[in-house]
Amino acid sequence: MRSTSPPEAFPAHTPAASQIFTTVLSHGPLTRSEIAGRTRLSAAAVTKAVRPLIEAGYLLEDVAEDARQPALGRPANPVRVDGGRALFIGIKVTGDELIAVLTDLCCRIRVARHVPLTSRAPRSVLASTAGLVQELLTEADGFGVRVQGIGIAVSGDVDRSAGVVRYSPFLEWRDVPLAELAGMTTGLPVTVDNDVRALTVAEQWFGAGVGLSDFAVVTVGAGIGCGLVVHGRVVAGAHGVAGEIGHVPIDPAGPLCHCGNRGCVEAIASDSAIVAQVREVTGVRVADAAAALDLAHDGDPGAREVYARAGEAIGRGIATVANLLGPERVIISGEGLAAYDLFAEQIRDAFGAAAFGSAAMCDVQTRPLPFEEWARGAAATAIQSFITSEAH
Repeated sequence: MRSTSPPEAFPAHTPAASQIFTTVLSHGPLTRSEIAGRTRLSAAAVTKAVRPLIEAGYLLEDVAEDARQPALGRPANPVRVDGGRALFIGIKVTGDELIAVLTDLCCRIRVARHVPLTSRAPRSVLASTAGLVQELLTEADGFGVRVQGIGIAVSGDVDRSAGVVRYSPFLEWRDVPLAELAGMTTGLPVTVDNDVRALTVAEQWFGAGVGLSDFAVVTVGAGIGCGLVVHGRVVAGAHGVAGEIGHVPIDPAGPLCHCGNRGCVEAIASDSAIVAQVREVTGVRVADAAAALDLAHDGDPGAREVYARAGEAIGRGIATVANLLGPERVIISGEGLAAYDLFAEQIRDAFGAAAFGSAAMCDVQTRPLPFEEWARGAAATAIQSFITSEAH
């Protein structure tokens, strides 16, 4: 691995300074008075925090000819984040491949790479990760900017504060200290988080959740995941598990789930569950989710009914989130959205039937995202660790 000099320290030394920077990152350009209004901090606190960020090149001040008139001599020029000031690497680990991106400080993807995994063993995955990071560090040299951190997103039970993958069923990992191992291998700070939580961070700071205090991201595909933002904070849970709507049982007589319960949302609506049910109902030995989808799109009534049941399960799972937390918005994403036309109506109807009272007013949106966006979510966690005083 090529040697890297120690990463630079971000010049926001207080929680207030981090809050100011993240506000500009998500909502900018903003004037200092607009920042004060959004953060509910004093004008003096904002001015004090902005100055070193401008001096270090993380914020830029726009001086436009039509700039607003300054009040009492205070600068009214908007400030914005210089996205090119730092680079980050995000890696999404699936059961079959690594998807990696090189992003700027605004989490815009500059370079993307896909590498197949020959083995799911941690040692092999780490070796592939190191090679991928090496490639992206070389790409970063072309931008003339330092890579300040790496984010790795893994499905399953992940303890971000400890940097440990407690259990990942798709990788068959238990208690892997991934942040420590990847940090030793790459020489860079590493943040490890659950993949759905990482995607939620990206949506909160840079996507469909910007400006929302309470929202949820529900992912459909290989599993059914859910990331939660409550009062502006991504919920990790006391033990690193939260929002597991995939394991909410909705049919006690339903199929057995890998978690040991019956009739979980995931046991009905995940890709593998759909494939198994399509085989059983139709007698057609579909090879994978794509083949099951093709059969349903070709009009097979049994296959279409399986997708309808999956949509109902997802809708009831989303209603559970709405009833418990009352989010402003639920964003549905994931590779399973390829089948959205087959179960959109059932998701809507089941949600409307199961959501209690005004919880049904929740804005339910679909947001198809390619796998690069999951890697971008991993990069977002690295950016978050770099700029917040609560970095892990």
